[in-house]
Amino acid sequence: MIHIAQDGTGDFTTIQGALDFVAQNSSQDHPSGSETVLFIHNGIYKERVTVSVPYVTFSGESKEHTVLTYDLFARMKSPDIGKLGTFRTYSCMIDTHDFTARNMTFENSAGPGVTMGQALALYVDGDRIWFDNCSFLGNQDTLFTAPLPPKEVEPNGFIGPKQFEPRVNGRHYYRNCYIEGDIDFIFGGATAYFEGCEFFSKNTDSPVNSYVTAASTPEGQTYGYVMENCRFTGDCPPHTAYLGRPWREYARTVLLNCQMGEHICPKGWHDWDKPQAHMTAFYGEYNSSGPGASMEKRPTWIKRITREELPYYTKEAVLQGEDGWNP
Repeated sequence: MIHIAQDGTGDFTTIQGALDFVAQNSSQDHPSGSETVLFIHNGIYKERVTVSVPYVTFSGESKEHTVLTYDLFARMKSPDIGKLGTFRTYSCMIDTHDFTARNMTFENSAGPGVTMGQALALYVDGDRIWFDNCSFLGNQDTLFTAPLPPKEVEPNGFIGPKQFEPRVNGRHYYRNCYIEGDIDFIFGGATAYFEGCEFFSKNTDSPVNSYVTAASTPEGQTYGYVMENCRFTGDCPPHTAYLGRPWREYARTVLLNCQMGEHICPKGWHDWDKPQAHMTAFYGEYNSSGPGASMEKRPTWIKRITREELPYYTKEAVLQGEDGWNP
């Protein structure tokens, strides 16, 4: 175990310093199951971190007081294309497989999306990634569950570290996590299972304050986002937040036994002005509860999941893949 403490009592004072040491003393064919644990003591670590070595675990001393934070945002000036853009704003990037984080907070402190634009707290591009009892704090685009879609719609829209890399489907598991933001604050193409999580929509004093999810599930991929026993909360006025919208036409998002506050609008879902997505996307709910849960005004293209279909959406079914992963 490697200890990271800002007061100098550990092995390193920065998270990236410890990761650089691990990278210099590890091999990419590190044996499966032999993890390197970085115990991160309480503190506010203002640094930009990239994890590129597999079988690494971040273990925070406490979720509330172990904070990795940075403050880049999409509208920052950049000499190459005039602005930084979405995908270079991350505070932390997971660019490997078999990574775990427990009991800590990932934050982008740039500010509201209406003024700063997109600002990623976490960019996750890898397979068999597990976050347990973590918080993700930000505003617009807080959590990016890579991969990127195959093609960008706007020139330089994908400029960043993975722009020209192969798009590889990763499996992510989020358990008992807190995720906050305003616009599209959970987005991307990964297969991701959220269990017992809270999704907090922040008020921006706009007619529409929040879209919680913006999946970009690739065509032909079996699963996108599955959210089980989760809570949709927020400080938005009633009926000013959506559960999600399709960043790409084949988006897939399924909610099971989720509680929804009054801030969720009666329609629940938005098509992002993509009528073709009514036929290609898959959005479904089962046993939603709370003030925002009524299915009466949900669009006709929203699937009513049946009890008989539930075995198809268990954590084991969604995440097992060909290797039987079961975090």
